Amino acid sequence: MLDIIIFGGRIVDGSGNPWYKADIGIREGKIVEIGNLRNEKADKIIDARDHIVSPGFIDIHSHADITIPFNPYMDSAIMQGITTTVVGNCGISLAPLKDEKLDMIREYLSQFLPNNLKIEFKWNKFSEYLEWMKRSGVTCNVANLVGHGTVRISVMGMDARDPTETELIEMGKLVEEAMDSGAFGISTGLIYPPGTYSRTEELIEMAKIVSKYGGIYSSHIRGEGKTLIDAVKEAIRIGEEAHVPVQISHHKAAGRIYWGKTIETLSLMEDARERNVDVTCDVYPYTAGMTSLITLLPPWAHEGGLETLLERLRSSSVRNKIREDMMKGLGEWESFVKDYGWENIVISSVKTDKNKCFEGKNLKEICELMKASDEYTALFNLILEEEGCATMIVYQMCEEDVRRVISSHLSMVSTDSWPVSQKGLLAFGKPHPRFYGTYPRIFRRYVREEKILTLEDAVRKMTSFPAQKLGLKDRGLIKENYWADIVVFDIKRINDKATFDNPHQYPEGISYVIVNGRVVAENGIHTHILAGKVLSKK
Repeated sequence: MLDIIIFGGRIVDGSGNPWYKADIGIREGKIVEIGNLRNEKADKIIDARDHIVSPGFIDIHSHADITIPFNPYMDSAIMQGITTTVVGNCGISLAPLKDEKLDMIREYLSQFLPNNLKIEFKWNKFSEYLEWMKRSGVTCNVANLVGHGTVRISVMGMDARDPTETELIEMGKLVEEAMDSGAFGISTGLIYPPGTYSRTEELIEMAKIVSKYGGIYSSHIRGEGKTLIDAVKEAIRIGEEAHVPVQISHHKAAGRIYWGKTIETLSLMEDARERNVDVTCDVYPYTAGMTSLITLLPPWAHEGGLETLLERLRSSSVRNKIREDMMKGLGEWESFVKDYGWENIVISSVKTDKNKCFEGKNLKEICELMKASDEYTALFNLILEEEGCATMIVYQMCEEDVRRVISSHLSMVSTDSWPVSQKGLLAFGKPHPRFYGTYPRIFRRYVREEKILTLEDAVRKMTSFPAQKLGLKDRGLIKENYWADIVVFDIKRINDKATFDNPHQYPEGISYVIVNGRVVAENGIHTHILAGKVLSKK
């Protein structure tokens, strides 16, 4: 007796091979039979005729750890077919933590959380964090990276300096404990403090520890506009010198004058692979990004943490210095305002009811509504009123670069999002539509409409390719004895409904999402089963 039989679907197995027709039998969480199962019996029968049956999607770059403590059901991820998510990206993970730095980490994370939500940390060590997640339960499988930024804050706070030899050793011990506990690698966020304060040599030392455990180095690189080429070269250098696989996060060329540079960056990756550097990238299928509003401010303004930043903005003389650096740029730091323009920076979410009217509006429009003297004043006042806790969407890329990266054999798919929902605590603001629509959009736009990807290659980029990068040996393929993480969808109907104006919309065309052999979404309804596992590299 089987638990589930999926009858009659076209199996796109994740390998990149052409689809084939077969039935799939699931028992005790795993795929146990593939073939003609018409004479078999099961507790649940899924009719997949006229549907695609693929492995569950693996989101290689997610920030789901930010919202899992408030909603382990991970609605917007599950409903688009994600069955495994990789968290701890861009240098920030929820562990390891030191008690004396908890407030600083809590401040940092508050930028992304709605309704004044605050994470109650019940752990310090990375191993304790993983145990907490296992006890709490999740709907989706979770693979954790250790964030270099979190490690640095735990040891050095938000100081803009090199670590002492003692501090570097202490940071290394925290990374070692995380890897020994089952982390899949280390991540960096080199446009964000404190990552932006770190030198390449510091990152190489941390990556060498990760290499001993067979982990990866995943990086939001130091620049995606004017310093894009050097930033890619730095990531490759870290991989080469530390002997660690490199994952370049949400790869893009940001800023009109830098459009087209993905030709060179993809070539750099190919050249590095010729030298035996395992470098790959991920991408989301949109021309806009999303991050915290205070990212607009120069790195020095962030030193000391969020409260210190807000205090600086209360000083007219410091405001003038910030304004000057934002207008002209500052060394290698890329000023979003200078490169993209106020009209391309749109407020995504705020915390106060007073400023809810600004969600979905750009800073040029907000300046007029505020009757501020200029956009800088409007920005500084908004940051102060929101206590630094607001997010923005930034229109920065061109479609040609997005297509180029998506079609590269070196790229896999990611959302760069954190799970939200249509109701409850996490139904807030106007988040990027990638929160709801990334994977369906790939199928709808780039497979079905534009035909720049085959169905089979699109699935490979979402399943076996990220599984291979992470070293997951029993996920990412439709294969006997693999865990039954499966998505059943109609390739003719699958559609991303989420838009920038109306993002809180689940996609269409996904009939079933199965995690570890349990149905977590059926015909557009989340079953609220905590079927996921906390995965371990060990």
